[in-house]
Amino acid sequence: MCGIAFLHDPGLHPAEARHRMEACLRRQRHRGPDDAGLEGGAGWVIGHRRLAIVDLGASRQPMSDPDRRYWLSYNGEVYNYRDLRGGLTTRWSFATAGDTEVVLAGLVLDGPDFLDRMEGMWALALWDAETGMLLLARDRMGKKPLYYRHARAGIACASELPALRALAPESWTEDADSSADFLRYGYALPGHTAYRDVREVLPGHSLTWTAAAGERQLPYWRLSLGTFQSNRTAAARRLRETLTAAVEKRLVADVEVGAFLSGGVDSSLVAAIARNELGRPLRTFTIGFADRAYDERAYAWQVARHLGTDHHAEVLPAFEEAELERLVLAHVGQPFADSSLLPTALVSTVAAEHVKVALSGDGGDELFCGYQRYQARQWLRWYTRLPRGWRGGIESLLRLFPEPRAHHSRSLLKKAHLFLDLAARLQAETPYFAPLMFSPPVLQALAPDLTGHGHAPPGIPAVTEPDDLQRMMAADALIYLPQDILTKVDRASMAHSLEVRAPFLDRAVVELAFSLPRHWHRRGFAGKRMLREACGELLPKPIWQRRKQGFGVPIHDWFRGPLGARLQELARDDCGPLAGPVVLALLDEHLTRRRDHGYRLWLLYVYLLWRGQGLGMPASVPQA
Repeated sequence: MCGIAFLHDPGLHPAEARHRMEACLRRQRHRGPDDAGLEGGAGWVIGHRRLAIVDLGASRQPMSDPDRRYWLSYNGEVYNYRDLRGGLTTRWSFATAGDTEVVLAGLVLDGPDFLDRMEGMWALALWDAETGMLLLARDRMGKKPLYYRHARAGIACASELPALRALAPESWTEDADSSADFLRYGYALPGHTAYRDVREVLPGHSLTWTAAAGERQLPYWRLSLGTFQSNRTAAARRLRETLTAAVEKRLVADVEVGAFLSGGVDSSLVAAIARNELGRPLRTFTIGFADRAYDERAYAWQVARHLGTDHHAEVLPAFEEAELERLVLAHVGQPFADSSLLPTALVSTVAAEHVKVALSGDGGDELFCGYQRYQARQWLRWYTRLPRGWRGGIESLLRLFPEPRAHHSRSLLKKAHLFLDLAARLQAETPYFAPLMFSPPVLQALAPDLTGHGHAPPGIPAVTEPDDLQRMMAADALIYLPQDILTKVDRASMAHSLEVRAPFLDRAVVELAFSLPRHWHRRGFAGKRMLREACGELLPKPIWQRRKQGFGVPIHDWFRGPLGARLQELARDDCGPLAGPVVLALLDEHLTRRRDHGYRLWLLYVYLLWRGQGLGMPASVPQA
């Protein structure tokens, strides 16, 4: 994959603009170590870092049309570029064989309407040097990042926040609304960042900007909740065909393609289609933990043996604060609470030693109702109908037992404690946008100055079904998936110059999944029913039958060691809007094993780490 950047600032000396762009590209070298390019003109400069995947010897960027009017810096893979190229050849004389020139030609000839014909993942900046118009765009599901801010009389954009800071270093300050969002959800909401006046282009949107008219951002695609016009048998057959086609498209590359393999359904199914349905030799990669409750290597090895892949596995060592600092500060660039960022980075390290591209199973849970919180939401409908006294008695009884340290997939008592937490947040999570990290009373005590702050989540498609599970799936696909899962995978993989492709996020797969009735996806305790009906024989039965685990991390133990002491230090310094005594009280509850606050403490730790070392980071110092 690649890193892109653009700066328009007529008041800046050309030498300074070029210096800033060079610093920006250095900060994005990990996104494209194979090549770098920079072009400029009166008041503007555009740059690119390349990870060569297709048309290795050509397709250099920034790329221009023959008249050097239009300049493109593009980060992505358009899987149907050969088909699109065929429709452009009568109007454009192609000089390269890759997808970059197809994107350039399509946008120059057909404008932003061409975006809806592109299938893949991308973020791009197209500059029209004649009219002074900038076009920015991201793929439908938000796989590839693109941030921007207005710089005096101009605008700057880049693939990552630390790189953008090199382009427009003036006045980076904390945004209180985004801090409130982070404490609620663990990430910034779509369109926003942790910094005031620094934004991200929304997934499925294009943004046009001129100095005279300013910016205008419009969707070129929206998620719709349609109705499938046939029966379940036909739906299963269509799903099998559509998912197989999505995997096949993502195997197109001029370099070797491997696959992540966790041992869960989604990554295993992608690997099975690539290996057995499409007959491709395949290297697969996984990581595990010394704590068996969080270790999935045995399941991954079982799938690898079943499929006959060349499998590679590693164990995540003890927590390393320096590695977290590098990932959060130098790559994510803002608070980010998903602790699986660390194992994702490690599995990317393992994969990058062998391949430049890896397939993943990202999106399977959101599209096919896989998360256990969907089941918990159904249980809550029953639980809230119980008399209040009964509910109080149940909670008091369960709280008599310390919350187990085990992963929830292996402990009914752990699930019961998590269920009580969810019940406490029910009203605040209705209507549902994303899982909350804290109940409202705890959040009020933790950050009283942020009460009333926060951004409104983007609109979710209307749902006509009597329950809200399909709404939850849509919200997770539009908010949790791009802001958490895809952010984590992009930064962790690109930190090691590895491109990750997600077949479940193919447009045809997404639209098909959301056209099916919700009860086809989940009934009783079982989710992903349509996936199993479509592809059940591709995987061993134990893989379909095992409890969902996810990419959990044993952070409860980490905070009962040196990481807990580090959090104590941070909480005794300047905590900004956080109440230090409340942070320490949560840590004490965790250390004395009265409650497992591991994930909440991780969120607070990352936020305080960012405030102490990332918020005031000098823009002139390149980050490794």
